[in-house]
Amino acid sequence: MNSLFEYLLRLGDDSLIIGHRLSEWCGHGPILEEDIAVTNLSLDFIGQATSIFSYAGEVEGKGRSADDLAFLRFDREYRNLLLVEQPNGDFGMTMMRQFLFDSYRKPLFEKLTSSKDETIAAIAAKSLKETKYHLKHSSEWIIRLGDGTEESHNRVQDSLDTLWRYTSELFYTDAVDSELESSGVIPSMEGIKDEWASYVNDVLNEATLSVPSNNWKQEGGRNGMHSEHLGYMLAELQYMQRAYPGMEW
Repeated sequence: MNSLFEYLLRLGDDSLIIGHRLSEWCGHGPILEEDIAVTNLSLDFIGQATSIFSYAGEVEGKGRSADDLAFLRFDREYRNLLLVEQPNGDFGMTMMRQFLFDSYRKPLFEKLTSSKDETIAAIAAKSLKETKYHLKHSSEWIIRLGDGTEESHNRVQDSLDTLWRYTSELFYTDAVDSELESSGVIPSMEGIKDEWASYVNDVLNEATLSVPSNNWKQEGGRNGMHSEHLGYMLAELQYMQRAYPGMEW
């Protein structure tokens, strides 16, 4: 197994899938300003995915392009977190999913800027600027909704209760991570987990939201075991490349 290629797929698939999920809000945002904001978040993630997949194709050395990796794999070949493929639901559900992911992604990119792999460090440095805004945006919405009306509070609490089971996978590690960590390519997840937990708890407290007390966990995305939602998403995401192979804009 090429550990670097595998890790790049995990990083790129997270960006691609959550980017596509956010794109589904285009034209459906609760207010015009937020419709535009969420669409721009989507574009940021798709841009990240393009950079990561381009490098992954070089590392793999089989001539596959960023488009090939994005659009021409089967569902079991995707390595994204289960969290990012979950349906949008209402706006509170989308923002909670985003908040939990952004809170993880920011410290990860901060650490990756010091990677011994210069390309990963450069991608992380560029992506970090966007990610800081993403986290600010989603955090403000969680506080606004959680500490808002009774209905907004209850809805976003339900979203937290639903999505919390997927957060353990944010810090999943295996032989791929161990190899790359020992060579200085990626950081340890322990420090990132601690920073994530501290920040998430602070925001949830301000939002008057309660962390679920159960210990339910759902993992598998890093190994290609996905929820039923990914298949439906890929059918839409991949349609043009499947119908017209090699098509370019």
